[in-house]
Amino acid sequence: MLAQKIVSKSEGRVIALAGIEPSEEAREIAGDDEDPRRIEVILREAARVVRVRPPLVIAETTHGFICASAGVDASNAPEPEMLVLLPHDPDASARRIRDRIRELTGREVAVLVTDSFGRPWRQGTIDVALGASGLEVMRDLRGTRDPVGYELHSTMIAVADEIASAAELVMGKLDGVPAAVVRGLEVAGDGRALDLVIPEERDLFR
Repeated sequence: MLAQKIVSKSEGRVIALAGIEPSEEAREIAGDDEDPRRIEVILREAARVVRVRPPLVIAETTHGFICASAGVDASNAPEPEMLVLLPHDPDASARRIRDRIRELTGREVAVLVTDSFGRPWRQGTIDVALGASGLEVMRDLRGTRDPVGYELHSTMIAVADEIASAAELVMGKLDGVPAAVVRGLEVAGDGRALDLVIPEERDLFR
């Protein structure tokens, strides 16, 4: 389990505010409470702005994730006045890391790249999987029956997100721990974290 920040920084996905010229739209959203340069970076990273309540921006990223600030974050940046962006392809990042671990150790492990997301109708954040390699990300229970014989019609367990959230409790947000090892799970597979993004035709909020 690897925090997105450490992966993004290793891939050079950081940007200095000093070189950013904010647009008029960014200045309007920022108002007096936010740095318009940060808003400009968010707008550049967004494939689609979903909702704005100045200075908060909820956006869809180019990956298809819908999250606050298009995943742009100032916390745990390398230096002040810098922002960390999401990896270009978190699933590919997870594959590269998994391949490198195999090369160095001979071990087959699964890799998750995780980040904190908020959730509709629930307070607080949880860690979710942005990138995955070597594990099932979704456990589809549709068509199975519960102990009394009821057939499940829609139950799909977001295995990768559940593992990510459990690992975050060990890693912490302020402890500077960028990785965790999870043992004892039978979750081998070939899923992608991108598979966790709800398809457009099933998205009731689009």
